[in-house]
Amino acid sequence: MEILKVEHLCKTYGKGEQEIKAVDDISFTVSKGEFVAVVGSSGSGKSTLLHLIGGVDKPTSGKVMINGTDIYKLNNDKLAIFRRRQVGLIYQFYNLIPILNVEENITLPCRLDGVKVAPERVEELLSTLGLKDRRKHLPNELSGGQQQRTSIGRALINHPALVLADEPTGNLDSKASEEIMELLKLSNKKYKQTIIMITHDKDLAIQADRIITIEDGKIISDEENC
Repeated sequence: MEILKVEHLCKTYGKGEQEIKAVDDISFTVSKGEFVAVVGSSGSGKSTLLHLIGGVDKPTSGKVMINGTDIYKLNNDKLAIFRRRQVGLIYQFYNLIPILNVEENITLPCRLDGVKVAPERVEELLSTLGLKDRRKHLPNELSGGQQQRTSIGRALINHPALVLADEPTGNLDSKASEEIMELLKLSNKKYKQTIIMITHDKDLAIQADRIITIEDGKIISDEENC
């Protein structure tokens, strides 16, 4: 079942001689439950592509369809609601709210949406993420790995259509990086979560089901990872 369809997506900055095509006519689809790694060197356009897919940035042209919805046909308010409900974002630098504890950060999307938080869902995530004994801790009381696990919980709490991870291990040591990758793979298998992960680390990319390589804003290869 196709969950994401990207059609002729372009993002251009500047004009004339100053024009830069960060994303240059990219098209691909992703099926439900796939774990896709998008790789490329710094400046290749991979993070811009992720932000366009997630509705964080707007394209110059092209379409992004998530579960059949053309997200850029939504107005700003409806797009914000759609993104909160259908897209889970994991950033390199966690983006946790410093005055909220672990449990409050994880459940924030539900509270913003006015949705009752299911206690069993919170308990399951805290247990899976190894954060039960840290549930009342603030972000500055956590290690980098624990903060990233909290951001993963926040991304998963609403059962989103897509989880988009932008260099999720880029700020972590090797041990914490391995733990985060295991959690992403677990959420992919256990919760059938569709994941698109941006990384420059080929050792991480080969753990995904599929690798899309981007160079100068274009897809240069799209391969199943056997």
